[in-house]
Amino acid sequence: MEIGIDSFAAYVTDSKGNPIGTAEAAMTELLARIKLADEKGLDVFGIGEHHRKEFLDSATVVILAAAAGQTKRIKLSSAVTVLSAADPVRIFQQFATLDLVSNGRAEMVVGRGSFTEAFPLFGLKLQDYDKLFAEKLGLLLQISKQETVTWSGQFRPALHNQPIYPRPVQDPLPIWLGVGGTPGSFARAGSLGLPLMVAVIGGETHRFRPLVDLYREAGDKAGFSQDQLKVGLHSLGYVAQTHEEAVEAYYPGYAETFTRIGKERGWPPVTRGHFEAQNARRGAYLVGSPEEVAEKILRHSDSLGGIDRFTFQMDNAGLSHQQLSESIAMIGEEVIPFVKAKSSSHV
Repeated sequence: MEIGIDSFAAYVTDSKGNPIGTAEAAMTELLARIKLADEKGLDVFGIGEHHRKEFLDSATVVILAAAAGQTKRIKLSSAVTVLSAADPVRIFQQFATLDLVSNGRAEMVVGRGSFTEAFPLFGLKLQDYDKLFAEKLGLLLQISKQETVTWSGQFRPALHNQPIYPRPVQDPLPIWLGVGGTPGSFARAGSLGLPLMVAVIGGETHRFRPLVDLYREAGDKAGFSQDQLKVGLHSLGYVAQTHEEAVEAYYPGYAETFTRIGKERGWPPVTRGHFEAQNARRGAYLVGSPEEVAEKILRHSDSLGGIDRFTFQMDNAGLSHQQLSESIAMIGEEVIPFVKAKSSSHV
């Protein structure tokens, strides 16, 4: 199992969500954490895509390219690329270039995104949400398979025998499909034979098993082997020396962030009880000691019929660069060896 980090390139913010410090400092610290993750043996580092004040990840590939020059082996991915609001030709060219810059370490996770700011920003209609994604995903996959493309659709000018360069080191360039809880998205990933990245940011992870089974069944019907149908899991998490230290560091910023976002979406304010339920044995969150978190990763894997990748989202709780760095170090030095040892013992 691969283990890594997903980041939204977030500022540390005050109680009103206003950034603390400069964007330059926040970016410098983020790149230092990616370098640290590489040094500590983490497998992948993903950068999201948002168009909001509190995040610095609107140009995902630029950050990943900067990280490529400071790292040696870690995979560099998006988490996720909002494909509905992008041009698949440019997305492919950017990630193919990243693959060249990183000597074959680029990946992308494409999805529709959990925020909607990109739609008005790029002149798109929210009611076309799913049609945009389906059409653009089809074009992206065609470009990945074919150097010269002929294609037509509803939302983008047609391509007539058009070569698209550069080509990546990897053939094919890894493209994962990022999904939430929509059954159609799981079935689509399976029918296309794409690796699946499941974002579980609430509830109980085992409840996603029927959807993961749907993905595997759709892939099997489409003729793909189970080895091709990889499953990744993305969840909120943070590691400290003890459970108590992890919760006390993580909860205040988490509560502020999700209460603020909740106001935009009509959610009730976050409570400590709600958080504890999410962080309990069967809950989706992984906030605790290294052994506790490692055991929970393995339980989540078992509950979903096996996973190939797990990524932590931890920079949404106002944690300092030092806290995040210490957590990354513990994931590399303690969580990953524990997971690998336990996984080997089950083989």
